[in-house]
Amino acid sequence: MPWNDGPQLAAFLRRVEVMVTRELNKNWQSHAFDGFEVNWAEQQQTVTCLHTLGYPPAQGQGLHVTSVSWNSTGSVVACAYGRLDDGDWSMLKSFVCAWNLDRRGLNPQQPSAVVEVPSAVMCLAFHPTQPSHVAGGLYSGEVLVWDISRPEDPLLWCTGLTDDTHTDPVYQVVWLPEPRHSHRFQVLSVATDGKVLLWQGAGAGRLQLSAGFALAVQQLPRNTKLKKPPRGETEVGATAVAFSSFDPSLFVLGTEGGFPLKCSLAAEEAALARTPSSVPLRAPARFTFSPHGGPIYSVSCSPFHRNLFLSAGTDGHVHLYSMLQAQPLTSLQLSHKYLFAVRWSPVRPLVFAAASGEGDVQLFDLQKSSQKPTVSIKQTQDESPVYCLEFNRQQTKLLAAGDAKGAVKVWQLSTEFTEQGPRETEDLDQLAAEVAA
Repeated sequence: MPWNDGPQLAAFLRRVEVMVTRELNKNWQSHAFDGFEVNWAEQQQTVTCLHTLGYPPAQGQGLHVTSVSWNSTGSVVACAYGRLDDGDWSMLKSFVCAWNLDRRGLNPQQPSAVVEVPSAVMCLAFHPTQPSHVAGGLYSGEVLVWDISRPEDPLLWCTGLTDDTHTDPVYQVVWLPEPRHSHRFQVLSVATDGKVLLWQGAGAGRLQLSAGFALAVQQLPRNTKLKKPPRGETEVGATAVAFSSFDPSLFVLGTEGGFPLKCSLAAEEAALARTPSSVPLRAPARFTFSPHGGPIYSVSCSPFHRNLFLSAGTDGHVHLYSMLQAQPLTSLQLSHKYLFAVRWSPVRPLVFAAASGEGDVQLFDLQKSSQKPTVSIKQTQDESPVYCLEFNRQQTKLLAAGDAKGAVKVWQLSTEFTEQGPRETEDLDQLAAEVAA
């Protein structure tokens, strides 16, 4: 239909222009909708399994998924294959696999990248800004960084086996911004040899030690009564690490002894380390929290409160601690077996997830109940353990979990787990304040 009313339309627009501009300016300055985010997605009521991913050659070898990580775009999930049960896995050939979930024609049994590794991979972490760079820690004590966009030659850097390398399995790796160059990152690794080490990419594909810490029994803060270690034991084995979202130098370590430690990258006291090191090692522990009934497997700092963190371990309990006191605020028994992982939600202040040795992924909403899970998802049919889980920070409806069957399941969360409720941050503050009272 042709426009015949051009002059009348132009005259009308000229007449209303001033009024419309005035109203738009008023709206622009209004604070009525501050903090309101439009969500066009349909409300979803249930948690559904979107993908079951696996690498048959790894599953055929009986390998477990020991770790999962989402890349910086949120579209790629990677998993580490290794073993978490007792045994010497230092010479066990294993794999790092990645799937691009946005790729059309996704084959769940055919990863978009496969890296072969000469020792069991215990942990993984994607780089915070480079979508194809991933760091891993091995059973052998080595730390490596791969570029999964280079299938022919993925290895970027490795520590090799030097005096600086961990002498025990590496249980977690984390990327940290360099102090003076926030766009450049280092890799921090923790291991059961009692060391927390910071590595920097150097020439010739080497990861070079830039700083380090060692945990000695004699240097633990004595604010909590702990069991005496076996005679002659001086190292405190570290099993998990989590950094504060509010203070970049503050971190929490989980230990084999079952007690969390509040630690600082700024610690200056020299460590009583018995092994040689190319850089002086320091003693990081500032405060000791009261222990679980067995080793800790996982710790997670709240993204919404500077003083709250969670820990989980072999006693089947999740503890919620405040940084300000040794006793946990609350202790929840979630499993009669081990708990292998616990993670706060990146978007809901009162939601966390836990992975159990009985094959469940449990989702907690502390606004609904402080005692029992809101949803318990059966990941494995035969109750074999779920070893790891990670929320997706970009695509916040997705949660990945890996298990002893060598499978990674990608769960789509219902809306109740992704949309903040009214007063949720106030309720979190109240939870933390109950402590101090």
